[in-house]
Amino acid sequence: MGNHVLFEIGVEELPARFIDEAENQLFAKTKDWLEKSRIDYGEIITYSTPRRLAVVIKSIAKEQTTIKEEVRGPSVNIAKDENGEWTKAAIGFTKGQGKTVDDIYFKNVGETPYVFVTKEIKGRPTKDILPSFKNIVTSIQFPQSMRWGSESIAYARPIRWLVALYNQDIIPFKIANVETSNITYGHRFLGDHITINDPREYEQTLAEQYVIVDKEKREQHILKGVQKIEDEQNVYTMIDKQLLREVCHLVEYPTVFLGTFDQSFLSLPQEVLITSMKEHQRYFPVTDKNGKLLSYFIGVRNGNSDHIETVIRGNERVLYARLADAEFFYEEDQKLTIDDYLKKLERVVFHEKLGTIHEKVNRVWRLTKYLTKALQCDDETTKHALRAATICKFDLSSQMVNEFPELQGIMGEKYARNFNEHEEVAKAVYEHYLPKYANDTLPTSMIGALIGLADKIDTIVGCISVGIMPTGSRDPYGLRRQTIAILKTLLDMRLNLPLESLIDASFDIYVDNGIIENVSDDLKHDIFTFFKGRAIYLLGEDDIEQDIIDAVLYEEIGSFAYAVDKAKLLAKRRHDENYKSTQEALTRILNMAKSIGQAYCHIDSTLFKTSSERQLYEQYLTITEQIQEASDAKDAEKMLRAIERLATPIHTFFEYNMVMDSDETIKNNRLALVHHVAEAIFKFADLTRIQWKQHF
Repeated sequence: MGNHVLFEIGVEELPARFIDEAENQLFAKTKDWLEKSRIDYGEIITYSTPRRLAVVIKSIAKEQTTIKEEVRGPSVNIAKDENGEWTKAAIGFTKGQGKTVDDIYFKNVGETPYVFVTKEIKGRPTKDILPSFKNIVTSIQFPQSMRWGSESIAYARPIRWLVALYNQDIIPFKIANVETSNITYGHRFLGDHITINDPREYEQTLAEQYVIVDKEKREQHILKGVQKIEDEQNVYTMIDKQLLREVCHLVEYPTVFLGTFDQSFLSLPQEVLITSMKEHQRYFPVTDKNGKLLSYFIGVRNGNSDHIETVIRGNERVLYARLADAEFFYEEDQKLTIDDYLKKLERVVFHEKLGTIHEKVNRVWRLTKYLTKALQCDDETTKHALRAATICKFDLSSQMVNEFPELQGIMGEKYARNFNEHEEVAKAVYEHYLPKYANDTLPTSMIGALIGLADKIDTIVGCISVGIMPTGSRDPYGLRRQTIAILKTLLDMRLNLPLESLIDASFDIYVDNGIIENVSDDLKHDIFTFFKGRAIYLLGEDDIEQDIIDAVLYEEIGSFAYAVDKAKLLAKRRHDENYKSTQEALTRILNMAKSIGQAYCHIDSTLFKTSSERQLYEQYLTITEQIQEASDAKDAEKMLRAIERLATPIHTFFEYNMVMDSDETIKNNRLALVHHVAEAIFKFADLTRIQWKQHF
């Protein structure tokens, strides 16, 4: 039959967004606790609903595993006296381990002999260990916690009951004045309190009380209900996976239903309807086979189908009120002009130290102008980009976005079209916010990318400059996400733009506006380090190893797309056994250049004493122009090929020349040659940071 354990934490309704992570923690912590407690088991199964977190441990061992442990005592010269007798140190050590000196044996640690004993740690009964599971319950972390009554414990929501069973026996412990029992509770309205007699019956017992504790089964139950409606009504449902999981975590017993709304609301922008349904009411929008939105919605009730018609009518009334408000806001918004909206932004604060949204838009405009010039954009692109920068935030002062913040940018694009803005301008008003979250799409237009870069760099530089640096999980302005967005956009658009120059341009604007008085080296370092951390993360996601990342980003990020290209090239070269001679030559001259300690700038070709000196110098002159052309074009392949042509003359140079010649003039001339050749290689990467040897 085996032994089985159940723990259930009964709480007030948990926020849906807390549940997955809490259940994951419960599983991981239970597994770790069992392993550290030396308790064998067959299977761990976790469950979750809005009102409970639970874990069932199947086939748990009756007692801990008995183990043998080797314990080291004092060194032999301390354990024995000059007559070879055991000292008090040795006797005390063995006694402390429950052994005698007869159990001692010797082993060397390094070159020193020590005394050891082996002791057996007998396993305790599992039932004596189980009450310590209390620590697992209290250790679960939530994004936000609360305290209730006079309790000192902080938890996501108040704990209302605890079930703890070892077979039929209650495992005793107490948390927040709640004692464990074998009593659990079914659905808040349809169920009752019930006694659990066997941990293995937990899922089925609660199912009889209208609680589906397995979240995957709840989700499938919802999908089957949706499919049934689709088949009956010949419609299609817009299933958003994130919304589906959220709805799953809002109910314990889901019943799917179909509701309707007035067809007149279909005249509203589709995004308004979808947002009203999904974000505010947690409904699934319904379309025809061509994807055209219909005046239906699919909702999920937390309960059975009793009186479902009443539930449907109630939900329809709520949605009608929502859509009526949206219709009013939409109509009112059409009565103003873009200039009216821009004027309102003068009274909307972005941040108390960084000014209003209007002031931010002015900074974005200046940064956009800088970008169009730096990237040599044509006149038409520049014209549209500057207009898009001017109006990029105008919809923030609209009534629609005020009511539905999720629609910022979306309504801006639609309203811009309504106000006869150029299509590229309207599109950029939306795209400059992209990506809005991890794995979201990037801007597809150059103008959208430019405004997005300007907007995000302004936020990052401004926030960090006034002391808003993300710490731990706190990042209220989404600076990490925006930094990654900048790097991804630069990479995706293949923009030949040094990141550092964009940061400097933002600093200049803040200084001109009097917001930042002094751009210190420490501040620049902080922002560069912040960006570098995100660049390292993205390169790591591309399977680039850390030493190659260090080699490419040793001095600056520069053009990020170019840096990625260089990293990928070096990643291939390090695995090429035929590259050994080349990398040895290049890294040898780099290492010597690093050891020089000062720059020897002048090369006098009349001082060359050997043909190998002249050969290296001539090859250096030959590739200098190629390196510059490749650098300007950000062509990593061309630049690396040019640098690699130095390998053979470098080998020959070191073979036939004593760099540190006794003649000071000749020595300094050779050091200058080494310095210049190394500088050419450093323009690509610091190859000395790569662990080449481990691959040969």
